[in-house]
Amino acid sequence: MNAIEIRNLSKSFRGMYAVDHLNMTVPVGAIYGFIGENGSGKSTTEKLICGHLVADGGEIRLFGRDYTDPGVRVRVGALIENAGCFPGSSVYQNLMMQCINLGIENADEEITRVLGIVRMEENANLKFKKCSLGMKQRIGIAMALLGDPALLILDEPINGLDTDGMRIMREILVDITKNYGCTVLISSHILGELEKIATHYGVIRRGKMIMELSAEEMEKSARVFVSLKTADMQGAYRVLKEKYADVRREGEYVRVYDAEDSAAIVDLLMKNGLAVSEISKNKIGLEEYYIELMSKKEEKRNDA
Repeated sequence: MNAIEIRNLSKSFRGMYAVDHLNMTVPVGAIYGFIGENGSGKSTTEKLICGHLVADGGEIRLFGRDYTDPGVRVRVGALIENAGCFPGSSVYQNLMMQCINLGIENADEEITRVLGIVRMEENANLKFKKCSLGMKQRIGIAMALLGDPALLILDEPINGLDTDGMRIMREILVDITKNYGCTVLISSHILGELEKIATHYGVIRRGKMIMELSAEEMEKSARVFVSLKTADMQGAYRVLKEKYADVRREGEYVRVYDAEDSAAIVDLLMKNGLAVSEISKNKIGLEEYYIELMSKKEEKRNDA
C-alpha cells in the first residue's frame, strides 16, 4: 500500500494550470522529496492533498482510501507556509489550543510527546514570538504531529535555517520515519540537505510530474566524473577535450564526465607534460542531477 496515490490531478487558477494532470506515488515509510522551481505547483499539490484547495479533476488516495474520508483525514498532519501560532502565547499554550481543536484526550501527555520529538522540551514555556526561526519551524512540526499522524506534509520547512537548524531538522525527520512510522512528504529548494535524508524523489515542472525515482535509482543513474587539478588547467582542458566528449572547467577544477578510468586520464596528461596535483572520482549530487534534468527538458521543449 502507498501513503499517497494521485492520478490525473488538476487545479487551475484564472484558466492557467497550477497542477496539470499530475500523477504521484509516495510509498509508506518514505521521506519523499518534492522538487521543483518556484511556481511549479508543489505547494498547490500539497494544499490539494490536505484539502485546503478543491481540485478541478483527478483522484487523491491516502493509504488506499479517498482523501476526503474522515477516517483517513485524521491520519494526516501538515505544516504549510507557517505554524499559525499566537505570538504572545507560550509554546505549550499554542499546542494546548491545537489539542482542544483536535479533540485530543490526555493533552498534557501528547504535548510532552511531540515536544520531545522536536527537541523542544525545555522551551515549553517560551513565548512563540521569542522563538528563533528554527524553533518556530519545529513548533509547527510539533503541532502537525499532534494526534500521531501516519502522514506528515511539509512545505519548505528547512528554508531560511542556519546550518545547525538544518541538522536538527534532518535528525527530526529521520526520527519521525524510523521510530514513529510516519511517512513524510517534504518540499524544499535546498537540494543538498534534501539529498541527505530523502528515500524517494518527485520532480514537478509547470504542474506536471516529470520524474519519480528512489534515492537508489538516482544514485545508479547519476553521472560519474573525474575531477582534477594541474598547474596548467587550460592546457589540461585542451588535451582532455580532444579525447573525451564532455570536459568542463568548473571552479578550480577540470571535470571529465562519464570517465571511469582516472589512471588513463593521468597517463594522458603526463604524456603531454602535465602533472596532476589532485584527482578524484565522484558522482553528481541531487542539485546537479536536477539541473541537468531541467536542461534536457528545456532543450526538448525548444526543439518541439
